[in-house]
Amino acid sequence: MRLLTMLVLGLILSVCASAAQAQVNYDRPGSDYTSFAMRPGDPALCAQRCERDGKCRAWNFRYPTGENPIAWCWLKNAVPPRVEDACCASGVRGTGVIEPRGGPVEFSTDRYGGDFRNFELPPSPSGAACKAACDGDNKCRAWTYQRPGYFGANARCFLKSQVKPPRRRFYAISGVVR
Repeated sequence: MRLLTMLVLGLILSVCASAAQAQVNYDRPGSDYTSFAMRPGDPALCAQRCERDGKCRAWNFRYPTGENPIAWCWLKNAVPPRVEDACCASGVRGTGVIEPRGGPVEFSTDRYGGDFRNFELPPSPSGAACKAACDGDNKCRAWTYQRPGYFGANARCFLKSQVKPPRRRFYAISGVVR
């Protein structure tokens, strides 16, 4: 009985801990006590600012957009519930930034080089339109989507005829299709 109780408690704690982790594509509205522009626009820097501030319990990072090319960080004195929103990355103190891993989409990753075509496209939280363009082109083996606001007002898609090594770049989403 004691072992069963410990297993159930461990499962509950692991579920709660995973819900508290920082996540890309989530906002935590409310409980702000300060905000500031982030240059460069890296959500990991926002998480670090929270770590260094004793009052901070949670943080929220808003990616730049074509309309607002400046990234913003909000520090929070409580831990508001997270809400799914492609605008942001957010988390609680002590978690850093956790990008979704596995599957065909690589968040905060650039596969620099090997481009045979690039074009502007509408903003997307996952780069889905860029991936779809690569899927529909037999020459395309990989793709990189650059978020809007980092290198111009619009998002940009790079289709690649070669699979290049991944590089961590907070402004990009990539994937390999062939």
